Amino acid sequence: MKDRKLLNTELGRLTPEAYTRSKSGVVVILDNVRSAHNVGSVFRSADCFKADALWLCGITPVPPSPLIRKTALGAEDVVPYVYVEDTLAAVRRLKDDGYTLVAVEQTLHSISLETFVPQSGRRYAYVFGNEVDGVRQDVVDACDVSLEIPQFGTKHSLNVSVAAGVVLWHCSGKQQGLTKNSFCQPL
Repeated sequence: MKDRKLLNTELGRLTPEAYTRSKSGVVVILDNVRSAHNVGSVFRSADCFKADALWLCGITPVPPSPLIRKTALGAEDVVPYVYVEDTLAAVRRLKDDGYTLVAVEQTLHSISLETFVPQSGRRYAYVFGNEVDGVRQDVVDACDVSLEIPQFGTKHSLNVSVAAGVVLWHCSGKQQGLTKNSFCQPL
């Protein structure tokens, strides 16, 4: 059997309007991420897995930026974003709004990603940290849980944009009970 790539018109993707009307209950927080390319890549992953918003904190670059646009490919025009100077303030605000705060970080009591199942109906905010230092300790302390991506090589971390994609892929399907075709249909 021959296989062929699907045309963009065959993918049945959401319109920007339908995207903004549907809510996943997922927010992504970037804690002092330095690279605009990483930020753009997280915008794309956030769009792909229907995050409600990105919260960009501290030194994290914000749109409009040609470097963000280079990797976001327009996702920065669809995914809403908020800039908050201090990550801890952003975490506290979301916690007050009823979100479960999840630091994506290697800690003494972190939960391994493959065992983490978000509860349906709950809202989650996933915090991803700086490319060198990770999530700030005071932010980890303020979170409800820490989540760790299992790794088997010689390095102790993934690129922040890769980590965001992995976690969002895992959690969006688990929380929503979605399949590939579910992502293509308006909720």
